Amino acid sequence: MIHQAARDMALAHMNQEAWDALLSRNAISSQHFIGVEYYADDETMALVRIIAAELGLPINEALYQFGRYWIAFAGASAYGRVLSMAGDDLEAFVENLDRMHASIKSNMPKAQMPSFQVAGSERGLLRVMYRSERDGLAPFVQGILGAVAERFGETVSITYQETSDGVQFEIRRLGAEI
Repeated sequence: MIHQAARDMALAHMNQEAWDALLSRNAISSQHFIGVEYYADDETMALVRIIAAELGLPINEALYQFGRYWIAFAGASAYGRVLSMAGDDLEAFVENLDRMHASIKSNMPKAQMPSFQVAGSERGLLRVMYRSERDGLAPFVQGILGAVAERFGETVSITYQETSDGVQFEIRRLGAEI
């Protein structure tokens, strides 16, 4: 499903002919876009790098945009129901992410799911600790968190810092209180 989302994001910025040429130049076949197939991280990151280069985006910006796109893509898929049941606000959604990922993992046992924990909630600020065995995905998660906030009608500013324990995100709610 992640490769399908990457393809759809790319096609939102290029036409089918350009996409087909990109696949041909990089020896990528339709087998790379099977919905419930598990793909190794190096394959997925290679695909994202190819798309980023084609779109003229730095990899961190491509990952951020892909994270934002992922929420719309997943919301329109069979997992949309799972997303809608994950919480009624941003904080509840984050608190339920591990449970949501556990249910997804039951369908994709090879997948390496991240862990999310609300590390603090105070007036206008939500701190989230993100842990993953996969490196380099903080911009993707930043995009996801921003898109999720928008699903709940919130305007946020999100920064992150890598720590020895994972990545800590600070989500500042603009014009609202937590």
